[in-house]
Amino acid sequence: MIGHLNEIVERDWQSVSRWALGAWLVFYGLFLIYAFSQDHGFLFIDSANLVVHEAGHLLFGWLGPTLGLWGGTILQWLVPLLLAAYFFVQRQTIAFAFCMFFFFENWLYTATYMADARSMSLPLVTVGDPDFAEHDWHAMFSSLGVLQYDTRIAWTIRLLGWCGMFATVLWLASQTFLGRVNRP
Repeated sequence: MIGHLNEIVERDWQSVSRWALGAWLVFYGLFLIYAFSQDHGFLFIDSANLVVHEAGHLLFGWLGPTLGLWGGTILQWLVPLLLAAYFFVQRQTIAFAFCMFFFFENWLYTATYMADARSMSLPLVTVGDPDFAEHDWHAMFSSLGVLQYDTRIAWTIRLLGWCGMFATVLWLASQTFLGRVNRP
């Protein structure tokens, strides 16, 4: 297993032109500016994240109520992470960076939901009966005894999300400027 992983890591990343990498860096830069300028905490991409989140409740709900509750966030984070893992193995530079960037962008969305755990002012979305809708993070933080720290935890998750997005962009730039990507 370790030998196979070493073989993957030692392979070169897929060739990408400087123009393509430059265009992607501009895209990420503009997205970061857009995300930073949104004070309400909901970005256009979060509509897609919401669909995956709700599907996670249904999928993991088969494994019991606790995993059903946590399943929304689990699947929301797992989908881009597993896609990133696939593109890492395939050594597809642009696709890997895209998936990792949006894996970390999901953390901003999650942090917004976490920070709302005590106030519960965000509108809830559910795939079931709306009379039985519950605020995931209110329930999870309450069960863990950390509800009073919701905004602190959310701030940490948000910071890690921003760090992860910036790190992804820096990694992509390093592939270009340090010559780690084979040129076509």
